Amino acid sequence: MSHRVLVVEEEEKLARFMELELKYEGYDVSVARDGLKGFTQAQEFPPDLIIVNGALPGMSGLELCRRLREMGSRIPIILITAKDDVEERVMGLDAGADDYIVKPFNSDEFFARIRVQLRRTHTTSDEVLQFADLRFNRSTREIQRGDRLIDLTAKEFELLDYLLSHARQVLTREQILERVWGYDFMGDSNIIEVYIRYLRLKLEAAGEPRLIQTVRGVGYVLRD
Repeated sequence: MSHRVLVVEEEEKLARFMELELKYEGYDVSVARDGLKGFTQAQEFPPDLIIVNGALPGMSGLELCRRLREMGSRIPIILITAKDDVEERVMGLDAGADDYIVKPFNSDEFFARIRVQLRRTHTTSDEVLQFADLRFNRSTREIQRGDRLIDLTAKEFELLDYLLSHARQVLTREQILERVWGYDFMGDSNIIEVYIRYLRLKLEAAGEPRLIQTVRGVGYVLRD
């Protein structure tokens, strides 16, 4: 599956250039022309990587980074700016950006930085994830809530993995169905509700507080 990249850039020519270049390299690309639209897209359809202009109308790229990090998002973010000074770089990194590139930039360097961020995400994907008292080990497939071990089926594991990877982000039923069951799933449309119920029963078997919350009319969110 190709990596999904969100480009948030107001300059039409640059946005179009990045979109075409990324698509040529095999990335699945979406473009937002201002910070607020980019922030909304990042929440509704979380990408694997965000490339954002630091100076945007409405919501700046720095503010977009800051808000996503405050929500608990771990999506890698590369900040693009026209200013090459230490103070600007520090502001970007403090806001939550993972990397920083100055316009005009070389395409080879641009793609190298993208690969580095996606590689880091892939590397950390084998590490232990933790949320509240829930501990999830992708490598050993061991799940614990407090001191209690939890046995999950393969599909329950995939669903919980996706929820944990986007903790505190509201995920729509469409997003969950696409990522966990795939585009071509032709089964029961209530499959998500069924598996959410299975997960809740196992995660709350000893009377623990609910972590998987329902957002009516939208989908689900992992929230303590």
